[in-house]
Amino acid sequence: AEFGAAVTPLARGSFDSASAEKRLCAMFAVGTLEAYGMFTRAEVAAMGALVEYLDLTQRGKLPLLQAPQREVIGGTMQIDASTRRNLEISQALSGGREGSLLAAMDRTVTSGGARLLERRLSSPSVDLPLIQSRLAAVRHLTEDNALRQALRDALRQVPDIDRALSRLALDRGGPRDLAAIRNGLAQAARLSDRLDDVPPLLAEAGLSLRGHQALVALLDQALVAEPPLLARDGGFVAATYDPDLDLTRQLRDEGRGVIAGMQAQFIEATGIPSLKIKHNNVLGYFIETTDTHAARMLAPPLSERFIHRQTTANQVRFTTVELGELETRILNAGNRALEIEKQHFESLRQAVLQQAGQIGAAARGLAELDLAAALADLAVQDNWVEPVVDDSRAFVVTGGRHPVVERALKRHGGGVFVANDCALSQADTPAIWLLTGPNMAGKSTFLRQNALIALLAQMGSYVPATSARIGLVSQLFSRVGAADDLARGRSTFMVEMVETAAILNQADDRAMVILDEIGRGTATYDGLSIAWATLEHLHDVNRCRALFATHYHEMTALAGKLKGVENATVTVKEWDGDVIFLHEVRKGAADRSYGVQVARLAGLPQAVIDRAKVVLKSLEANERQKVVIDDLPLFRVAPQPTPKAKGSAVEDRLKTVHPDELTAKEALALVYELRELLPK
Repeated sequence: AEFGAAVTPLARGSFDSASAEKRLCAMFAVGTLEAYGMFTRAEVAAMGALVEYLDLTQRGKLPLLQAPQREVIGGTMQIDASTRRNLEISQALSGGREGSLLAAMDRTVTSGGARLLERRLSSPSVDLPLIQSRLAAVRHLTEDNALRQALRDALRQVPDIDRALSRLALDRGGPRDLAAIRNGLAQAARLSDRLDDVPPLLAEAGLSLRGHQALVALLDQALVAEPPLLARDGGFVAATYDPDLDLTRQLRDEGRGVIAGMQAQFIEATGIPSLKIKHNNVLGYFIETTDTHAARMLAPPLSERFIHRQTTANQVRFTTVELGELETRILNAGNRALEIEKQHFESLRQAVLQQAGQIGAAARGLAELDLAAALADLAVQDNWVEPVVDDSRAFVVTGGRHPVVERALKRHGGGVFVANDCALSQADTPAIWLLTGPNMAGKSTFLRQNALIALLAQMGSYVPATSARIGLVSQLFSRVGAADDLARGRSTFMVEMVETAAILNQADDRAMVILDEIGRGTATYDGLSIAWATLEHLHDVNRCRALFATHYHEMTALAGKLKGVENATVTVKEWDGDVIFLHEVRKGAADRSYGVQVARLAGLPQAVIDRAKVVLKSLEANERQKVVIDDLPLFRVAPQPTPKAKGSAVEDRLKTVHPDELTAKEALALVYELRELLPK
């Protein structure tokens, strides 16, 4: 109702498992679904209802559906919606693609490769052999520059076979889709010749590109090089493919030549040089003269041959018996030619659909090649390294970088990204880092970059680091950033608590969790208590790898109490009252957050900064809270302006000077005079 749509539920009979099994068996042309595995009655009923829904919405034209298969539980890394949003995997927080991880690393050159990249980023694998086979393919292409470049150059010429096949299956395609499949499969065959002595993943992709010669030859023989978009436009069947079509076209085209000859005859018979034979959809072919010659055409003997059809403001139109007969022959030939072409289009469409499975496999093979070559190109260009992915619980990254931030710095000339190390659960290394440090120092970036490195490694990509060892991560959780959910009546703090609860209730011992400033949305002691208890729960119950950033410095004491927790901090330097952010993460705890200095950098009025320093000193000295509150200017609408400094003697003297009136000697004397006025 919110979108103005009417909800129409499927009938209960649509979920009948027996009927569903018959429908599915008929669709896949098998006697039993057991050929694809064992499915429960509920699964069969769900599949049957889905197919019925597609049949209803697509008006009987079902899309190409692959055979059913049960998705392996735990086959991919679990990433919830909040984490996907916080990590900006495929979409930035602004809502656009730019600024996301997907945009930062997309080097694909085909539409299929781009879609595969997004799918892999959205669902990294936890299948260790599969991850290692993907990494082996990327490694091979990073080492073989010539092959990588040749593949990318060839793939740039490949059309979107997958989409063309889908349109043809739904009977929404046209001759250009047939040409796309022809051109794509022809290019695929040429690509397959280059894939000798390659890793298994690339070899398997290469095999899917072969065996399409007969279909390519048929389409090449039947279609012109550049066919029109729609079948009804005609002109897409190549000459010599169908002799009957060639004869019909000849009659149609020669008929037009006969029209020109007939026009010349009529001009000679009437003596009217401006006479024309024209055509429109209402009258068909007709003879047209200007109204100045109308009297001659309407009078004997011409009126006996030329039959009046229509009079307009400036023209008079006629026809003759022979023109009508010729029109019939021409129109019949044109309609016949178009009908023959439509028949050929349908037969070619069916020929393609009969091999839809093999064509779909080729499309997937091309996408796999494109993605592997794109990831290899990214690794070479941006200096990424191959991660070691194993079955341990280690997470050891040396010189890690945030791929999106690093790209932004390069594009905008913002300097070099400061790389950092992270070591969790290696030998005797604690599994949790408690990260402290000031705002703007890079804590959130550090948290996110390590989560993204784990994600990249398990999707089968190289990672932005000097080296990396990633023990399989089963779940990735992120509680970073703050936003309310007004539509559902949730405050910022409530959203934070709901997301934290989801993490604590779901994370297993192979999960990786990043938490940023838990408890900041409520009173200080409430927030500290929640953050403290959350960290203890992660350590004692979830027992997972975690990066926990906080401004509650009291929590650093936990590192001495919990064996699996270690303090880390983002370093800064103070220089002449200013804070210099080094963005370096090292072991240890921060002693302060430098919030007042950051506020000054943000442009808060100096009066506010000065007052904040006074209040901070009072709080740090553990003075009574009442005294501090009494000192606060609660009823002052705005800070009093800073009193203007009194001018110096030098400034007063300079105000009386008129430089244009001074001679050189007087100017020199003035310099000595001003020097004497300087304070001793």
